[in-house]
Amino acid sequence: MITALLLALAAPTAVDAERAFARDAQRIGQWTAFRKYADETAVMFTPQAVWAHEFLKDRKEPPKSVEWWPDRSLVSCDGRTAVNTGPAFRPDGTHYGRFNTVWVSDKGQWKWVYDNGSDPVGKPSRKPRKPKVSRASCRGKAPGAPIIQPLPLSDSQARKTPEDSGRGESADKTLGWDWKVTKTGEHHFRVYQWNGTGYHEALTVHVAAQ
Repeated sequence: MITALLLALAAPTAVDAERAFARDAQRIGQWTAFRKYADETAVMFTPQAVWAHEFLKDRKEPPKSVEWWPDRSLVSCDGRTAVNTGPAFRPDGTHYGRFNTVWVSDKGQWKWVYDNGSDPVGKPSRKPRKPKVSRASCRGKAPGAPIIQPLPLSDSQARKTPEDSGRGESADKTLGWDWKVTKTGEHHFRVYQWNGTGYHEALTVHVAAQ
């Protein structure tokens, strides 16, 4: 029991994955790093939803990568799913907003499945040694997905409709998220965590149409 606990504590977290991702963006190139850490189902926004593997394929690297770091991480009870957020900066150092990334771990390997930026809110945080980590409660039993399942899209409609939406949840159902892009380009993103008796909205993001 003690050995299993020590192994769990020593396992890489979503914060570790985010930091490695950000380091690699500076080291091997921004889009190369995005491809390296992206799950095959990963979604990005331009502002409409696009499959990351299609958007990133053969994409030319910028001269210098953007920079970012996590200052907050919302984690499922089982520790295998997380939503990281934090400030993002242009190569010239100017703050342009916050990133929001959903990470999922499979056998200890973290991959991102959702990535989008949001408008700047307040003064950007300095790079923290330990980002604020909020873990979903393991008490009680999460009864099911906290978010209503949207109608499924056909293959031809998927990620190509003028008003798109999606959702996801951790395997243990203690962390859930949904997103929506309107036909005008507004983006909405919400994250829910289980607190032992119900779900609370832990993060709400609105990105104005560009």
